Amino acid sequence: QEQLDDLSHLYEARLKLLGGAGRSGEYYTPRPLIKAIIKAIDPVPGKTIYDGAAGTAGFLTEAFEYLKNQKLSVKQLKFLKEDTFTAKNKSAQPYLLGTMNMILHGIEAPNMIHTDTLVEDTADIQEKDRFDYILANPPFGGGMRKEVRRNFQIDSGETAYLFLQHFFKKLRAGGEAAIVIKNTFLSNGDASALRKELLETCNLHTVLDLPAGTFSANSSTGVKTVVLFFEKGKPTKKTWFYQLDAGRNLGKTDPLNEKDFTEFLKLYKKKEDSLKSWTVDVSTLDQKTFDLSVKNPNQVEEVALRPPKDIIKSLHQLNKESEKILNKIAL
Repeated sequence: QEQLDDLSHLYEARLKLLGGAGRSGEYYTPRPLIKAIIKAIDPVPGKTIYDGAAGTAGFLTEAFEYLKNQKLSVKQLKFLKEDTFTAKNKSAQPYLLGTMNMILHGIEAPNMIHTDTLVEDTADIQEKDRFDYILANPPFGGGMRKEVRRNFQIDSGETAYLFLQHFFKKLRAGGEAAIVIKNTFLSNGDASALRKELLETCNLHTVLDLPAGTFSANSSTGVKTVVLFFEKGKPTKKTWFYQLDAGRNLGKTDPLNEKDFTEFLKLYKKKEDSLKSWTVDVSTLDQKTFDLSVKNPNQVEEVALRPPKDIIKSLHQLNKESEKILNKIAL
């Protein structure tokens, strides 16, 4: 077991080096973020966990590590290793990498399926096909075939929005999900119908706003993302927002770490408001757009101060203009 643990750590390190964006907007999800999400969700043994955009299976392997460290009966441990996890991957490379990663972590029956997740017609999903937890970071982008888009009630050219609808259907009533998605989902006009669906069919209790650079070595070009935490089966009344601020420019040499999530996890339990967190009453939203843009009411935007040289230059210019006007009046 010790040798297996060592191998899994080495393998994870290799996967991290393979990170970055794929052609379909696929990103290696930083493990500190995954660990924070799992601590927040706090999955219990004996339940099923699904990732329909599994990639290298980071969510599932970290969930396994979290659950195996609890006091489990022989029956619970068997269920954890053989029946807890289900994953799907469209591309061959992540399918193989993810399967190997799960096996090295000790998941004896990886149940990694090599398929296009979005081909499944959401209208055909039955109770037996649903899961207790869904943890995922779906790829973004466009170009989905029309025949695939027909499988969804709300048509969209954005792949991530189709995945989100898939997750709505695959989640069991009372089940919980944490989905990483581009922050534009919260405000884009083409996602208003999907936001309405989410708020009416699920309790979107938390939105974690992630800093630029979370998924990129270059924070100036990093994709801005959020994590949607929701429970299926009851409509949203209030949503708690937390704006994560690492206090530094994130990059390859200084990425997010587990300590960066300490305050979030502490406040998450009771959804407490602070300088970085606030609560939004859904009844106050625009009922046409359901805009959920991240707007922290507790932080006043700092006005950029002009350099003294610029101020002096402007004053000189104003003096010259005033002098011209006075001269005209005198004439």
